Amino acid sequence: MDCKKPVLQDEQQTLQFQMKSEAFNIIHQRRSANYEPNIWQCDFLESLDSIYDEPECKKRAEKLIEDVRSVIFGKAVELDSLAQLELIDSLEKLGLAGHFEVEIKEALGIIAISMKQKNGNLNGDDDLYATALCFKLLRQHGYDVSQDMFSNFMDANTGAFIRKSKHENIKGMLELLEASHVALEGENFLDVAREFSTTTLEETLSNLDGFLAKQVIHALELPSQKRVQWFDVKWHIGVKEKHRDMNSILLELAKLNFNIVQATLQKDLRELSRWWRNLGLAENLTFARDRLVESFVCSVGLAHEPQHSCFRKWLTKAINFILIIDDVYDVYGVLEELEIFTIAVNMWDVSETKMLPECMQICFLALYNTTDDFVNEIQREKGWDQLLPVHVKKVWTDFCNALYVEAKWYTTGYTPSLQEYLSNAWISSSGSVLFAYAFFCLEHNKVKKAEEYENFMEKSKDLLYNISVIVRLCNDLGTSSAEVERGDAPSSIVCYMREKNVSEEMARKHIKGMIDESWKKLNGECLTQMPMQLMQTFVNIARVVEGLYHKGDGFGVQDGDKRNKIKSLLLEPL
Repeated sequence: MDCKKPVLQDEQQTLQFQMKSEAFNIIHQRRSANYEPNIWQCDFLESLDSIYDEPECKKRAEKLIEDVRSVIFGKAVELDSLAQLELIDSLEKLGLAGHFEVEIKEALGIIAISMKQKNGNLNGDDDLYATALCFKLLRQHGYDVSQDMFSNFMDANTGAFIRKSKHENIKGMLELLEASHVALEGENFLDVAREFSTTTLEETLSNLDGFLAKQVIHALELPSQKRVQWFDVKWHIGVKEKHRDMNSILLELAKLNFNIVQATLQKDLRELSRWWRNLGLAENLTFARDRLVESFVCSVGLAHEPQHSCFRKWLTKAINFILIIDDVYDVYGVLEELEIFTIAVNMWDVSETKMLPECMQICFLALYNTTDDFVNEIQREKGWDQLLPVHVKKVWTDFCNALYVEAKWYTTGYTPSLQEYLSNAWISSSGSVLFAYAFFCLEHNKVKKAEEYENFMEKSKDLLYNISVIVRLCNDLGTSSAEVERGDAPSSIVCYMREKNVSEEMARKHIKGMIDESWKKLNGECLTQMPMQLMQTFVNIARVVEGLYHKGDGFGVQDGDKRNKIKSLLLEPL
């Protein structure tokens, strides 16, 4: 009899809690974010097919790659430095740089040595376009070049850019604007350059023809350093097509390459759609965002290359759970339920959720099973040791703990200072989750020990923090207005408004300044010794979020503009 007593008491506690939850539902009705229903049906996604998945297309692409290598790069030694830089810039904008990594690295290495020998001068003292293009590309490829390259264009006494008509051509101004966004902390020349180029371009915009005006608007809206290159490939192909001197082989390769990559992405999406349908979360968690396709687009932004299908699929699943769990904490759960859910995540124990509403139990069970599947596959495919599960579970635990802190703030009506908010919000941004999945999927070192990950995270803690701050603050800028209307927990904007007693406009300006400063720190981290593929994947986290929330809530709202961009990226070949 005694041994059965705890079971009966446990069942009684469970029944009492369930009655309590049901009473809450009746009296207070659960909150709702009124998210729009998903517009991408599984039947449609699973019907996707592309002719560019055929072997003939890949053979043609391989032939064109060799043609570019022999015809264009074969003559590269005959080109001056500026022509080589323009070629590299074109390859990157057309999404082809990955096919010519060796050639690009060699060319930039030679140019960097030449720049040192010439004291930073590339194509003459007065060629602003060449100087800015060179500076931008070298910085983006990890070369620690000095802002003093621009000293010839500045007044030594005032520190202002010298207004010379030959400096103010549109090409030069566009590249100066782009170069200013790879600035590091304390680089005052580049702060002046950004202000100067922005003002000049805005002043001349009304006098430009439609085609050139579009290029200027594109750069002013969001510079290339803050854009996911792959998302802009189609746009740049359209620009290059209008250039009379554009190499036809390069253009054909760019279009075919885009279509082949898109065919691979469609295969990934078909598989993910079947997983999502079978999981059944959309039907059981109707309060949460059903955003499989948008989550997949984010994973494409981190690594679009065909060989990274496994990473994209696991990251899409992780992002899906980030959204759903965020909605559990922000929208559905009451504090008592969220405490139990958080304990279950910390203990990584499904049995701890039995007192929760069924939908929350289903949510944790799905996270538990999917995470275990991820760990098992990555251990099998990549050879990580037995401590991998500990590290993966920890990032989910940290994420949920941070969300629980925000839920307590909301429930008690507490508004933290901006500093206190950020000390928690950089973790609730989910940056650590994305970071971990990228590392475990993409790191190629032969040694697969847990201490390797621990050492890496210790060395990369500033990189992770700055990316996470950008993620959180961009999210706040895009979603704060809707969250205020719903009465959600305070965002960084609200925290700053109340702390400093300023308007929303002033608070937004301050937050944008913080994002800019975080980008400068991030630019500095990019100059450290880390494999380029891994570094670019991490930086792409910030780039994806910049684009996602640039014009509002990129996850909550599915308007025509976002729908068209997704169709262009994933569904419509060139």
